[in-house]
Amino acid sequence: MSILQPIILGIVEGVTEFLPVSSTGHLILAGALLGYDDEKWKVFNIVIQLGAILAIVVLYWRTFWAVFHGLLRRDATSIRFVRNLLVAFVPAAVIGLALHKKIEALLSRPDIVAVALIVGGVAIIIIERLVKAARVSGVADIPVRTTVGIGIVQCLAMIPGVSRSGATIMGALSLGVERRTAAEFSFFLAIPTMLGATLIELKSNWHEIGHGTVGWGTIGIGFVVAFVVALAVVRVFVPFVSKHGFTPFAWYRIGAGAAALIWLWK
Repeated sequence: MSILQPIILGIVEGVTEFLPVSSTGHLILAGALLGYDDEKWKVFNIVIQLGAILAIVVLYWRTFWAVFHGLLRRDATSIRFVRNLLVAFVPAAVIGLALHKKIEALLSRPDIVAVALIVGGVAIIIIERLVKAARVSGVADIPVRTTVGIGIVQCLAMIPGVSRSGATIMGALSLGVERRTAAEFSFFLAIPTMLGATLIELKSNWHEIGHGTVGWGTIGIGFVVAFVVALAVVRVFVPFVSKHGFTPFAWYRIGAGAAALIWLWK
């Protein structure tokens, strides 16, 4: 197996994990385009997402360190920060465990990804035009009711191509959270969400790792590449959306989805 395969998929993951374009959807389409066996690469695609998640831990380590110290002092702001992440995580955890097998079945459907990319792009354009002035700034200041709503909307991302970051960011914007806070809340919420998804996938497929095409060495390459690329992307993403909004990503989604449908129907 060529070392180029995990590098390509690692780049795709690192670029798309925190953009509202669906990293899982892009990995599925990349695998279909390059002729990879979805069944052999599904564990790889899930686990390398932790490389991108690690990039968030590194980039925002001061925030996490301050929250940790705040929790030791029982600081109200730190408590609200953690509370909001946990509350928003619960819906995905419950539904993900309940529908794990059905969700897995969708991971081999590039046609669903293509349609979801287009529908999601249209949804982003509509939300960007209709969203009212933001009332909430700061992750710790998001009301509990709003975090529940964001957590529920995040569950839409179990459909490949919807985008976890896109669903949470658009959900937050619709509920009155300003752009930068919406993006950062999506970053932070990815940590428990993707960690949980990875642990479930590893538990279900542990026996396959090292005995098939994709072993620990291959996963390690994809992990490192996804980490490095995500570091660069996140540094640019927040300033970009603060200035330009999310509409450019919506048009990209529509174009990519349409191109994928044309290619799949050939």
